[in-house]
This record gives sequence, C-alpha cells and structure tokens, in this order.
Amino acid sequence: MAQMKPSSLAVFNSNDIYPISADSTMPFEQHRDIFYLSGVDQEESILVLFPDAPKEKHREILFLKETNEHIAIWEGEKLTKEAALKTSGIKTVYWLQDLEKIMFEIMTQCDTVYINTNEHYRANVETETREDRFTKWLKDKYPAHSVAKSNPILQRLRSVKDPIELDLMQKACDITEKGFRRLLNFVKPGVWEYEIEAELMHEFLRNRSKKFAYTPIIAAGNNANVLHYIENNQQCKAGDLILMDVGAEYANYSSDMTRTIPVSGRFSERQKAVYNAVNRVKDDATKMLVPGTDWADYHVEVGKLMTSELLGLGLLDKADVQNENPDWPAYKKYFMHGTSHHIGLDTHDYGILTEPMTANMVFTVEPGIYIPEEGFGIRLEDDVVIQETGEPFNLMRNIPIEADEIEDLMN
Repeated sequence: MAQMKPSSLAVFNSNDIYPISADSTMPFEQHRDIFYLSGVDQEESILVLFPDAPKEKHREILFLKETNEHIAIWEGEKLTKEAALKTSGIKTVYWLQDLEKIMFEIMTQCDTVYINTNEHYRANVETETREDRFTKWLKDKYPAHSVAKSNPILQRLRSVKDPIELDLMQKACDITEKGFRRLLNFVKPGVWEYEIEAELMHEFLRNRSKKFAYTPIIAAGNNANVLHYIENNQQCKAGDLILMDVGAEYANYSSDMTRTIPVSGRFSERQKAVYNAVNRVKDDATKMLVPGTDWADYHVEVGKLMTSELLGLGLLDKADVQNENPDWPAYKKYFMHGTSHHIGLDTHDYGILTEPMTANMVFTVEPGIYIPEEGFGIRLEDDVVIQETGEPFNLMRNIPIEADEIEDLMN
C-alpha cells in the first residue's frame, strides 16, 4: 500500500477452479498474489486495498463467497467472516453479492485502479483467468479511471522473503530431503521411473506436503538429455544414471532440487568426472549470489566456469572456444539452460531480473552437463538464500550431494 499512488485502489482475485470435462475439475490452486497478501486460500475471493479511503473500514476489504450449512456438508467449511478475520487480519469482509454496490461507492472515491496482470518473464498463458475477466469488467464499467499495474510492486515485494517464508521454504526442502534419502535405499537396476516418483509422493504426503511443487522429472539414461522429460515411464538399467528434478511444496511454498544418482550404486570413472565438474560449477556459482549481483552478468561468469570444466573433460577444445558465437557460446552445446531462477510461492518465482540481487532473495543454482552421445546427463540443484554478507545460506545443505556420499548411502 505504501507504494501505491495517492487516491488509488488495488484489486486481487483468486484463481478459478479449472474444468477438465463432465463434472471433473483440476485441484484448486490459489492465485499466489492474493494468498501472499491475505493468506486467503479459497476460490471466489477478492481483496481490495484502498489506503486513502474516506471510510477507514474500506482501506482493506475482503469479498468472499457466502458460506452456508449446505456448502459445509457437500464441500467442507468455507471461510466465515470471523474465520476470514483470523486468517487475514482484515476486519471488513463482505459477501460477493455486495461487490458491485461496494465497488461503485469506492470507485467514485479514487482516481487510479491497480490491476493485476501476469508479467512473469516465462509466462505464456492462453486461458482467460478470473483476474482477466474481472479486469475487463472493471475497465468497461469505469472507463474514466486511470489504470496502473500491481505487478512491478508485487515482483519486488515477493522476491525478497520474510523470515516466516524462509521457514516454510526450509520445511519444503526438509521434506524433499526425506524423499531423496528414501530413494537412495530404493533405487536399483530394474526399477521403473514411475516407481521412484511414487516413493517420493508417498514420502511427501506423509510429511504434510500436498504434492510435488512442479511436475517431477525422473529421467534415467538418455532421458536426462530431454530437459523437461516428464513421462517417467522407462525402466532404469544397470550402469545408467538417473536425473531427478523434484521438490515438495509446503504451505504453498516451493522447493526445487535436482540430484543425479547411479542406478547400480556406483558411478563409472567418466560419470564421476562429469558429476564432479557439475558440482564444482554449482559450488563456485553459488558463491557469486551476493547482494548487488546482476543476473545477466552472473550467467556470463557461470558460462566461463562451465567452459573451463568442459575443456578439462575433453568435450570442448580451444578451437571451439576461440571460434564461438558470442550469442551462443561453445559451452551451450552441453549446458543450454540458465543457472538460477527466483523461487518462492512459485517454483519460477517473481523477481525483476534487470534489478540487482538483494539479501533474502532465494535462488536455485542448477548447472548441468548433457552428453547424448555418452548416454547420460547430469544436473545438480540447490535452493539458496542471499545473505547481507558472505556466501548464501543453502536450504538444501543437509541433502547428500557429494559423489562419494551418494555411493556410500546407496551401498
């Protein structure tokens, strides 16, 4: 609210419950912005912020779907006005049927309305959201108001984590650790990728995670060279590596881990050499994540680290590097994705990448080397919190990663 223009209000909508077909729906997932701002985790909810409202009670308003006994029996209890106050701290709660009447009153008292558009750099949305429909209705009904964007304010707020958020993210990482340790005893030649996924799901659910934070990647052998391999339907063979990009959610917060382990419990010499090269890049890249670092410059520096390792592994030679295209450097043949992204309520979380990093931002660090001609790919990934001084704090510091430790635990 402190960052809004004078005489302005901002509106935030929950997500729809999305249909599949017939009477089937996707499980409800709350829009992260209204959840972040209010703690309300329920469909058909609207938050209005109006810091300069003439009536003090209209400075923060929640609109909720009116609940009743019938809804409680069929769907479970929805928020009452009292429960909404307890959840959100917002005293003024109206039922949705009063929305148009209340909105008319407060829109006559403001000049600018903040709408909430999705401006994430990876967003590619074809579905019309509840937020989109509301924005259309609002602009149509109140065409004389100025319109501003909530998104830049939210990106800056959400990218810097509160200690409460960091605790929840640590919990998500701790649940992921339990899943990974379970796998080290389970994996052996002949298991199927989906069986590994099932072991993780079991461990996540029994530790009060609702689900995977994102679609899990369990990629044995050459499947690891497909960056977004999600079929998870192949058998794991002796001598192969398995790349697992998986993470538990906890209280809507994400964790994002990648580990690559040997199906037979031992790395070959070549596999271990590549593994240790990736791990060194990860460790050295992590040290660069400090306040003031520029995201784009950081990726250039990580590229230099990776180039050096690829030369050492004999995957590149000096001529490859001397003749490289600056827009697609030689190392990109074996490491074609970025090294770090913001993580939080969303796995690829909000953050303005053209602004310098600051303390309490949380980033993944995930270098990889992918060698289809040798039948394997290796990626390693941790989630780290930028500190005011010194190296970042690794939320996954307890999850085994050194090649020797992985082998010891598997044997």
